[in-house]
Amino acid sequence: MPATTAELVDLLSLEEIELGLYRGSHPRTTWQRTFGGQVLAQALMAAYGTMPAERICHSLNAYFLRPGSTDAPIIYDVERTRDGHTFSARRVLARQRGTVIFTLSASFHELEEGLEHSDPTPVNVPAPEQCRRLSEVMSERFGSESSLFHEWDALDVRFAGDSGRSGEISPSSHRAHMRVWVRTTEGLPDDHRLHQAVTAYLSDMTLLGVSTVPHEVAFLSAQLQAASIDHAMWFHRPIRADQWILYDQVSPSASNALGFSMGRLLQDGLQVATCNQEGLIRVVPGTARH
Repeated sequence: MPATTAELVDLLSLEEIELGLYRGSHPRTTWQRTFGGQVLAQALMAAYGTMPAERICHSLNAYFLRPGSTDAPIIYDVERTRDGHTFSARRVLARQRGTVIFTLSASFHELEEGLEHSDPTPVNVPAPEQCRRLSEVMSERFGSESSLFHEWDALDVRFAGDSGRSGEISPSSHRAHMRVWVRTTEGLPDDHRLHQAVTAYLSDMTLLGVSTVPHEVAFLSAQLQAASIDHAMWFHRPIRADQWILYDQVSPSASNALGFSMGRLLQDGLQVATCNQEGLIRVVPGTARH
């Protein structure tokens, strides 16, 4: 995955083949399957390529239909579904070797004055400077398998607690609860499209894994077959992906080899985005610890 912020920005800079048609590249990676957050972020940037500058994405819904391969480019085909007075809608099909692997529907809106409120930031959350890197915590818990977290070295991800056996967060309200602080390791250009795309990219990194918190299985390991199935996201306010974001995530349910998770992204005391995701969490027979 991108090792630096500059590499991440390059990954989200698509090649325009013709009007509404874009080509996305892959980073250097040890994975054989494309990271879902990469496809999500690239598809959003493709949709933005057909959008007037004053219109900003406020919601998106995506389905991961087939695993993407890291050895071939992804083609993003953007359909201009609607352009209204203040709203626009786009549909994006992501194809690889002629087969659709992903779909995205997104809505865009011109900013305007209106009613405003926000849930407060959770209390008693340690500051990012007081938190260890997520990769270090996962290595201690699950061993070298968690070295896969180094695939996201372009991001600074700090573990702020979970409701597992270590008990940083009480499981009284949510059995599966985890918080991380996250930002890019370096500054980003002042481009709201890029900041939203990077936020979409990072939103897929830990969300499905929250559904495994109450269970002694290592996410991103041979113990578990895991894959994102759908991902919905709402952008409520301007967001800076190069400044600390508190990603507050819960999984209210896991059943039938599916985990469902919800995440709030908070910055400067305000909720700036929200996302929901369902994905496959199938335990490989003979590998579970209990």
